[in-house]
Amino acid sequence: MNFSHCFSLVCLMLLSGSVALPLLSADELGDKFAKAEFKNKTGQSLRYRILKPVALEAGKKYPVILFFHGAGERGNDNEKTLIHGVKTFATDEFLKKYPCFVVVPQCPDEQMWMGFPWTVEKVVLPEQPTESLSLTMQCLDALEKEFPIDTDREYVTGLSMGGFATWESIVRSPNRFAAAVPVCAGCDVTKAKSIAHLPIWAYHGAKDGVVKVDRSREIIEAIRATGGTPKYTEFPEVGHDSWNGAYKDQAMYDWLFAQRRK
Repeated sequence: MNFSHCFSLVCLMLLSGSVALPLLSADELGDKFAKAEFKNKTGQSLRYRILKPVALEAGKKYPVILFFHGAGERGNDNEKTLIHGVKTFATDEFLKKYPCFVVVPQCPDEQMWMGFPWTVEKVVLPEQPTESLSLTMQCLDALEKEFPIDTDREYVTGLSMGGFATWESIVRSPNRFAAAVPVCAGCDVTKAKSIAHLPIWAYHGAKDGVVKVDRSREIIEAIRATGGTPKYTEFPEVGHDSWNGAYKDQAMYDWLFAQRRK
C-alpha cells in the first residue's frame, strides 16, 4: 500500500493552516456540555454529557455527533470525558458554523467500549456488543425522541479505545450513521464489505506505540479492496495522540457535515 499520498496530504494541511479553531478551558467546556444520565427499562445506566445548538429553531432538525472517549477517560465522574477531542465542538465559531448536538457517553472504570484489548494484532468482533456500547446506542435512540435530531445526519467518532468503538458501531449498525471518523484504532477486516458504502475518514500516527498504525492501514486497505473510498490521514511524526491533529482539522469538519445518510 502506498502511503506517500497520505504524507503529502498531511503536509499540505499543516502548511495551509487548516487546523485553526480556538479551544475552550475546562470550566467553559463544563458549562456548555450538560451532565445527564440515561437509564433503560432494566435499570442499567449510562452517564453522558450533551452539547446542544445555541438556539433551536422551531421545525428544524439538527445533526448529532456521537463521541467515544479513550481508555484514560473512563470512570463515573462524567468529567474526564471532556479532556480530549471534544474541545473544538463547543467553541462559538464551531457551533455557529455547524449547529449540532454532541453526545459524549462515559465508559465505567474496568470496562471497555469493545470486547477485546486495544493491543490485539488481529481485531475480531465478538458476537454481542459490550454493555457500555449497547447502552450508548440505547441512549442515542432515546435522545432521538427527546430532541430534534436529524437521523439522516448522525455522525460517530472517537479516539483510541473510542476509535475502536467507532469502527464497531458502524459495523453493527451499517445503515444508521451518515459518516464516521475513527482515530488511532482498528476494525475487524472481515467486516470491510459491510461498511464500504459509508463515508469514513480515519486518522493515525505513524509512530503510535499504543495502537499500532497497522490497525488503521489494514482496515482502510480492506475497505478499498471491496470498492469503498475511505479517506485516511496518517501523521508521519506523531505517536498515539493523533487526535490532536484530527480534531483540529477544519477540512474534516467541512467534509463531515456535508454527509447525509443514503
